[in-house]
Amino acid sequence: MVNMQDYAGLRPAWCPGCGNFGILRSVNKALVQMGLRPHEVLMVSGIGQAGKLPHYSRANVFNSLHGRALPVAVGAKLANPGLTVLVVGGDGDGYGEGGNHFLHALRRNHDVTYLVHDNQVYGLTKGQASPTSDEGFVTRTTPEGAGRAINPMGLAILTGGTFVARGFAGDIDHLSTVIQRGIEHKGFSLIDILQPCVSFNKKNTFRWYQERVYKLEDEEGYDPTDKRQAWAKAEEWGDRIPVGILYRHEQPTFEEQQPALQKGPLVTQDIEPIRAKALMEEFR
Repeated sequence: MVNMQDYAGLRPAWCPGCGNFGILRSVNKALVQMGLRPHEVLMVSGIGQAGKLPHYSRANVFNSLHGRALPVAVGAKLANPGLTVLVVGGDGDGYGEGGNHFLHALRRNHDVTYLVHDNQVYGLTKGQASPTSDEGFVTRTTPEGAGRAINPMGLAILTGGTFVARGFAGDIDHLSTVIQRGIEHKGFSLIDILQPCVSFNKKNTFRWYQERVYKLEDEEGYDPTDKRQAWAKAEEWGDRIPVGILYRHEQPTFEEQQPALQKGPLVTQDIEPIRAKALMEEFR
């Protein structure tokens, strides 16, 4: 029987009150409720405050370069499709430095779950504007206000994402459920998590979000399989911000379409040196 203590990691070094604490608890709670044991889970992260989460939990961990967590996660999933693979990053890490990997992981539908801690600022490097900073947001690098922000929800839907969701770090029970649904989904699951940065973002605070977020499952008639409805919700930002599953679509995963995996995970397949030798001969 798995419990929360099984996922207890190092003591977090985040700022007191940081939204990352709620995300950490939500992730651990989701894994426990799904009955997943630490050795069955791989967490791949990049650089930043969000990237520290795997060290504060307890599972297999690969800490990669800034913006490069997705390629590592995809490689691990291809080698061992039996692993539950979580990718952890921030809005700068994922939508800025790693934006190209994000787009291609979406269109290929790799079976990994991407948790993006979206605090709308670069927290680790002291508060620069990020790709999701609200237009006009003033920082040291944008003294006259940030430009137009990207819309990760709309971008994911447009690029072919098969599971597009948003959560709020201030609602652990709801976020935990969204994370569970994302892990259960066969395909690429994007969960953009509204995560207040108490040190460098004095606009998008816990109170600011609490006054605006609403749950899509409470919306009568909302159908997350309807792309038109999902697009309309993806465009909402400001006075009302939807959280929950915006869009869900079933289609074959990248891993399911690879002939080499039909015999099972690569890590369990016998190595045939003679085949490798023949390949190497071609380069002589």
